Amino acid sequence: MPRTILDPKILRSLVPALSFAVLLGAIFYVQPRTMSYFGLNLMLNLALPIAFATIAQMFILTVNDLDLSIGSFVSLVACITATWLNEAPLLGVVALLGCIAAYAALGALIHLRNLPSIVVTLGMSFVWSGCAILLLPSPGGSAPDWLSGLVKFRMPFIPFSILASLILGLIVHFALMRSATGAVLRGSGGNPQAVERAGWSLLKTKVTMYALAGFFGVMSGMILVGTTTSADANIALRYTLFSIAGVILGGGEFTGGRVSPIGAILGALTLALVGSLLSFLRISPEWQIGAQGIILIVVLALRSLVNRLEERQA
Repeated sequence: MPRTILDPKILRSLVPALSFAVLLGAIFYVQPRTMSYFGLNLMLNLALPIAFATIAQMFILTVNDLDLSIGSFVSLVACITATWLNEAPLLGVVALLGCIAAYAALGALIHLRNLPSIVVTLGMSFVWSGCAILLLPSPGGSAPDWLSGLVKFRMPFIPFSILASLILGLIVHFALMRSATGAVLRGSGGNPQAVERAGWSLLKTKVTMYALAGFFGVMSGMILVGTTTSADANIALRYTLFSIAGVILGGGEFTGGRVSPIGAILGALTLALVGSLLSFLRISPEWQIGAQGIILIVVLALRSLVNRLEERQA
């Protein structure tokens, strides 16, 4: 039988896009002036760093781990970018490469010692935060000129943050979902025994995924500084929850290596829009965090319902 839009598998893949479209439509209805290049750019100017952080979390979830330190890690990268990378570029580059290497080593430690990732990364969150505070005790620093120019590049028809986010999703999708290497990396989370029997090293796959997470975390922090032009040791702490919610909202699972790069990007864009909608509804900042949680619960409950329909059909 040909599939229809009511097929649970198709519905599951459409939930991220539908969530984004519904939220964007609600914003346009509440504030029609946002239906413009300037309005979209203003609402989604911070979407790109959230998208990179979400992709970083997605790589960790692919191997059945969970990273509770990505927010503090991005904050540290932001502090390095706004200080060392701007004042002493060579030192800054070495420090950022060291951050990626540290993430790869973290993956090796978790695998070799069979440690729970949630505990290890929670501990590392304090390490990253401590290093960020030592480097930049108070908000300050400045973004390198080349980085600010890149992030603030003005595209002719669509804001740079939206286009770059979509390109990011497509690149990761083809690399992770449409390549032989990507199948092995996903298989290490979906069926690690089969991957190991096929002769692949689970240690190498986990180190690779953690290194990729570190790379995209570095990109998130750099782009965040390019957007805000300064840094703070606590600038991206909320990215930890945003990244987890973005991956799950986009169709990912906590186990089984089941992820969707394009869905994760749409989830990140949706999260970036939530704050704008609440502001337009004139909800006070004290209530916005709770309201964001309610919106996420509703969307995730819808996705859970679709998953149950898919399981019953199977």
